[in-house]
Parts: sequence; structure tokens; C-alpha cells
Amino acid sequence: MASGLENEFATLHEIVKAAKIRLNPNIWDYLIGGTETETTLRRNRMALDSIAFKPRVLRDVSKIDPSSEILGRRIRIPVMLAPVGSLESFEPGGGITVAKGAGAGGVTMLISSVTSLKLEDIVKGGAGPKIYQLYVRGDDKWVADRVKQAMDAGYDAFCITVDTQVYSRRERDIAKRFVKSWRTAATGQDFQAAFSWENFRRVKDKFPDVKFMLKGIGTAEDAEIACRHGVWAVYCSNHGGRQLDHGRGSAAVLPEIVEVVAGRAKIGVDGSFSRGSDIVKAICLGADWVGLGRLYCYGLAAAGAAGIERVLELLEEEMKEVMGLLGVARLDQLDKSYIAPALPTNLPGVHSAFPLLNLHDEGY
Repeated sequence: MASGLENEFATLHEIVKAAKIRLNPNIWDYLIGGTETETTLRRNRMALDSIAFKPRVLRDVSKIDPSSEILGRRIRIPVMLAPVGSLESFEPGGGITVAKGAGAGGVTMLISSVTSLKLEDIVKGGAGPKIYQLYVRGDDKWVADRVKQAMDAGYDAFCITVDTQVYSRRERDIAKRFVKSWRTAATGQDFQAAFSWENFRRVKDKFPDVKFMLKGIGTAEDAEIACRHGVWAVYCSNHGGRQLDHGRGSAAVLPEIVEVVAGRAKIGVDGSFSRGSDIVKAICLGADWVGLGRLYCYGLAAAGAAGIERVLELLEEEMKEVMGLLGVARLDQLDKSYIAPALPTNLPGVHSAFPLLNLHDEGY
């Protein structure tokens, strides 16, 4: 299948610009912003830009396959659409539209619990693997009830976000006095703050057959504890630079996560992954999949489900180009021998992967 947007959006730059034009300025800032000085956000990009490729030649790359596997199912490229709160702010169909885009694009979707839609409606919205993501807003029984509800609705796995124990100061919102409606309605933050490894163990023990993913792992130490608790997947993430400021870039953290996990769990990663080359770098470092947040939301805002599909088409094209020039035809041929440390050349920022962009910043 094709998105039908090949002429309208020939590059990812154009999709980002269309999203900027179409979104309310407050929602745009919510999408692109980070915490306080936005240092973690920029380090996400800097960590990726500090990796160079080491190409090999005279290899047969006449047939390049960038597909991967998740939960026993084939996906077009090793991508998960990361959980983003209040998708209805970007496009009226929200999670249902994203499910359609993920299904048409042949990738996995994680749906955030910060949604006004029913779990059942979203899971029916499109084909493809789906994972439900939870912010803890109640006690162990409340969490267990949400796990059961998601599994009964047909989700393939369950993800708990673990890096939001304290809600951060997102100064783009604060400076504009913009209060997100879904934050005003949010309750139960104290339960997230109190949620511990012991709470997770108790919930997991009730559902021995459920595949649990923990999102927000940022150290080898916590990845080790997660593996000892028998998680299906460790998700290396700093919330796109939107939680702890002055953190490390995800691509810089990923190697220590991969080393300590040592095959005991699957590994996802996100944090400013914006191009096909970024995805290839993550696979070289040992990740199984890359989470996309802002990037697919640009597609959603620009053109709904077809916009998401077009983002994935362009990423696939970019991945094939990079893989061919590296001298590999399949993802399982990639490893650390294809990358090396390097000095970044661009000033890092939320859009530094798109140097052709010229977006006016309204400031404050």
C-alpha cells in the first residue's frame, strides 16, 4: 500500500513544516518542547550525531530488506509509534487515526492511557501489533484492572511508564500560561510517585502470561533490575527530554542497556530519532526497535493516517539507502562494526535533523 502523498511530501522536512502550519501554536510547543533548559532534548540529538557510519563495499545489496519482527509478527521497519498523550490535539480521530496509520504503515503502535477514547475502539482501528501504555493513577488493584482491560480488549503487550514520578516543568507551556486540558483533568499523581519495583512485581505476578514492557529505563542498573523481574522488553527512554533535564542522550545510554540486558529481554529506544539513518544506528547499537513520538505526530497533524504512513514510507526509503551504502541487505547483518564515534557537525535541537527547515519561532 502507498499513502498517496508522494508528490505532496517528498521529504520529511515538508511534513514537519505542514504540521507547524496546521497546529495551534500552544499544541506545537507542547509537541516540540522539553523541560527547563531542554538540555536532555538536545543531548538526544547530539548523541545520535556523535555516531558515524563505517561502510563496507563489494557486498550484494541488490535486495534490501529493512523489516523486523515484534510479538511474533512481521513489521515493515523496526519502529514503534511511541505513546503520546492527547493525540486528539493533533487530529480529531486521535488514537483511532494513529492505529489506522500504524496499520497501513506496517508498524507497531503504543497507545497512551492519556486518551479520551475507548481501548476497544483504538485496537479495532487498524491492523498491526498494539501495546497499551499506562501512567499509574491508582493502587495495585487499579493497575491490575487496567492490565486485564487492555488484554481483554485485544492488546498484544502492556507497557508501564516509569520516569514520570514527578511531573516536569515544561517552560514553553509555563511561559505562555498554557495549561493542557488533559493535565487539568489528571488525578492520582501520588500513585505514580509511590509506584515501586515491589508494586510492579505484585502486578506482574497476577498476569504471568502478559508481556510487560517498562518505558523510561535510563541506566544499566535499572535495566538489570527490570530483567530480574522478568520483563518482556526494556524501553530505554528519557521521555524525549521532557522529564529530567540535564540527562544523557538515549543513544549514549543504549550501549550500557544492551550490555547488561544481554539478550534476556527485547530492547526499545527513543529520543530524537528522526531519520532512517538514526534507526539504523540504533540497530547497530543493539536495539530491537526504535520509538517515534514527535515524528509521527508531525505526520498525524499534517495529513492524518496517510501522513503517518508517508512518514514511515520515507523512513523506509532512507533506511534502504543507508543499508545499501553500508553494504548490508538485512538488519541482522548490522552490528557495532558499522559505526564509530565522531564529532557532531550540527548544533543539536529538536529539528536539527532537518537542516532545510526554516521555521519561524514566535518566542515568548
